[in-house]
Amino acid sequence: MLLLALLLLPAIAGLASFAIRADGVRRGLLVLAAASHAALVAAAWVGRPAPVWGGRLALDAPGLLVLSLASLLFLATASYTVEYLRREHHEPVQDFEEGDVFTNQPEAVFTGCLLLFLATMTLVTESQHLSLLWVAVEATTLASAPLIAFHRHHRSLEATWKYLLICSVGIALALLGTFFVGVAASGASGEGPSLLLADLIAAGPQLHARWMRAAFVLFLVGYGTKMGLAPMHTWLPDAHAEAPSAASALLSGALLNCAFLGILRSQQVLAATGQAEFGRGLLVLLGLLSMAFAAVFVLGQSDYKRMLAYSSVEHMGILALGVGLGGGAVFGAMLHAVNHTLAKGGLFLLSGNVLRAFRTKSTAVRGLARVLPVTGVLWVAGMLAITGWPPFGTFMSEFTILRGALDGGRFWIAALYLVLLAAVFLAMGRIMLSMAQGQPEGALARHRVPEPLLSVAAPAALLLLSLLLGLVLPGPLREVLEAAARAVGGP
Repeated sequence: MLLLALLLLPAIAGLASFAIRADGVRRGLLVLAAASHAALVAAAWVGRPAPVWGGRLALDAPGLLVLSLASLLFLATASYTVEYLRREHHEPVQDFEEGDVFTNQPEAVFTGCLLLFLATMTLVTESQHLSLLWVAVEATTLASAPLIAFHRHHRSLEATWKYLLICSVGIALALLGTFFVGVAASGASGEGPSLLLADLIAAGPQLHARWMRAAFVLFLVGYGTKMGLAPMHTWLPDAHAEAPSAASALLSGALLNCAFLGILRSQQVLAATGQAEFGRGLLVLLGLLSMAFAAVFVLGQSDYKRMLAYSSVEHMGILALGVGLGGGAVFGAMLHAVNHTLAKGGLFLLSGNVLRAFRTKSTAVRGLARVLPVTGVLWVAGMLAITGWPPFGTFMSEFTILRGALDGGRFWIAALYLVLLAAVFLAMGRIMLSMAQGQPEGALARHRVPEPLLSVAAPAALLLLSLLLGLVLPGPLREVLEAAARAVGGP
């Protein structure tokens, strides 16, 4: 029943949000649903829930990890969203960059879609059937699209259509990959193919290897599009830059993990057929390619939200690289998923504070630490966290992946990995430190902007967790990370 409760709680709350008229009640429901969902996830850590629906819904270690990250980030985002919605007006507002006048979507739509987004991400993590997994990933696209279009400006609407079009093409390829798995499994049982993950892994030696390799390529391109791997990442910078900061945090810190889980599932099945090295080689290639794309585009970036979006492309590349390297690097990839969610979620929430005060997304912002002292300090801390500076947790996870490459004798990959990490660090450090320092212009030079508690508490908590994970790794978390790594071929 716990698995069903995790699904139904945000879904029912989301549908109720569309009907509730009082803004205060709706915002309270958002926070209550987020806290209740987090409590249910905590209960799943204490006692793993039994599978339901013939094993189609279950929580294994990779699913529990991704679900926990989504629930934790959603709770932080929900508390931030209360203050964000309080500041938003339903009357026409003027665009910060171009001066155009537009009207935001009704608050009920934004709140309801946030909760439905959580429900669909929960379904992704619980799905143990490849067809159900495909449906769940597609549902995350439909639930999150209205969040990107919240401002109803021509840029946000364009970003939404781009998101829908590119991700739909990708997910169509993933569907074709699911069909290919069915063909590969058709000879494994006299009763016909089963697309349950456990059945596919058990029947691995009997699966048709060529069909499985073809299926993995389709899964990698399809779910890799949703994950933001280059060169299929083109929707991501626009969507993350134009969505409200709360939605951007969830898209980067939670949704990309769900797509990553889809790739992990396909790698599990591929490894069971004895073709693990084929999948790992492709993951290494796309991982390094994604890091290279990010390094190039971050370097000349003039929009700090797009800069953070390209940073997400880099970190998705790091995840793919870690799994592709195998060995201890797989554990590093699982740990890096945790650290990226915490650091990037915090930074996107902080970017909303910067946008509210300076009314621009340009990296030409100066004096952030003077205008928004708390946000400025957290902004610099977030820069150190996301670029892997010790003692933040990202340093430990990136170092673990590096050690995995060296232990495996992949010295040229390790060298290229370090070069790309250094390039992104220098580019982001130059931009973000320049924003924090200097003298603000205009009226901002004469006074500070108020910083409501809810606007800084959530990102501060996320970055604090990232710092603590660089100092100590709790035993229960280590066990889940190790189990998740073993599930996809790690030691």
